Amino acid sequence: MTTQQTSRISGFYKLALSERVSRVAAWAGLTPEEQQALLGVSGLNAEQAGNMIENVIGVYALPLGVATNFLINGQDYLIPMVIEEPSVVAAVSNAARLFREGGGFTASSDEPVMIGQIQVLDVPDVQAAAQAVLAKQDLLMAEADRVGGSIVKHGGGARGIEVRPFPDTPAGPMLVIHLLYDTRDAMGANAINTAAEHLATQVEAITGGRVNLRILSNLTDHRKARAEGMIPAAELATDSLTGEQVVKSIVEAGVFAAIDPYRAATHNKGIMNGIDPVVIATGNDWRAIEAGAHAYAARDGQYTSMTKWWQDEDGNLHGSIEIPLAVGIVGGATRVHPAAGLALKIMKIQSAWQLAEIIAAVGLAQNLAAMRALATVGIQQGHMRMHAKQIAVAAGATSDLIPRVVQTMIEEGNIRLERAKALVQEFCQSL
Repeated sequence: MTTQQTSRISGFYKLALSERVSRVAAWAGLTPEEQQALLGVSGLNAEQAGNMIENVIGVYALPLGVATNFLINGQDYLIPMVIEEPSVVAAVSNAARLFREGGGFTASSDEPVMIGQIQVLDVPDVQAAAQAVLAKQDLLMAEADRVGGSIVKHGGGARGIEVRPFPDTPAGPMLVIHLLYDTRDAMGANAINTAAEHLATQVEAITGGRVNLRILSNLTDHRKARAEGMIPAAELATDSLTGEQVVKSIVEAGVFAAIDPYRAATHNKGIMNGIDPVVIATGNDWRAIEAGAHAYAARDGQYTSMTKWWQDEDGNLHGSIEIPLAVGIVGGATRVHPAAGLALKIMKIQSAWQLAEIIAAVGLAQNLAAMRALATVGIQQGHMRMHAKQIAVAAGATSDLIPRVVQTMIEEGNIRLERAKALVQEFCQSL
């Protein structure tokens, strides 16, 4: 009888690097060669990088960590995260543990439908042109599918046409046409752009206007992912605050982010601290995800929180998130970058929408971590403790001195570069 794998790994951060890699390798069934890629011995080289972008002169490495404790839709996950900022991976893992006490995350997602925009100008009557386009939408969708290639073969393709008339703009009357296009397991930028460009001639013939831009939209509000979870109030208690007090403070902080765009900007940046590292680890376009998420947060005319927090009748804390997440598991860097393929393998990803649901859960977990810290001890205490190691390294501490320098700075409450340099000098002289 096999034992079910669990992402609840106590003390994972205390393990040596080689042991952490070994545990993840056993979890995901990684080959020795794949383990070498994780350790940086192999992986993306300059020649491969030269096939990804222009003017390549080398490669730039970032830390690849793994978040533990995630239980999403009843399934355990170890989640790779690429990020240079300390405390994020630890914080999101701890938050996932708290959500786990409430049953883990429930996540869902929309069909992977992207939007291709076609801008039509010099239209005599935008309303009449819009109706003419709708009357020909079956023709336009069929034409879009003609250039769909493998996406159409795998069940994707055109799903609908939307029209958005703008009778009065600084550029004159304008009709914007949306091609709704299912990209299946691809992010789909190339597919949707190809389809939109292919439709230009037909659109001009139908509308009598002139097509200008033909491009996807990164506000992918037909392709959202959402996650929700509960944390028992007792799990949030601290030495000085009851669980109920912490829940109340987090809910109040959530309202702050909902009503004030100045707070929402920082609040949402914290959410993206969780989302972006998973997007990067899997070779997806984090800039597109950022653009879509922030635009969606301002969809009602005021920039607001990407999450919601509330207290149930039993006093427990609930949180939810819903954002556009257009990610893929085929094409682009997801299959070119060796580490991106490993990240998908570690998460055992079977579909693009499964990946989107995981990313949404990570964003919600990271938001909880930041909110809990802000509502209790403040954000700096935990962050600076994790930052102390970077300070020690920057001060010139060798591997054997780093723990001593870090511990001393933490005990003194003085985590600064100048103090780290003095400690390095002091400890070196005592050797």
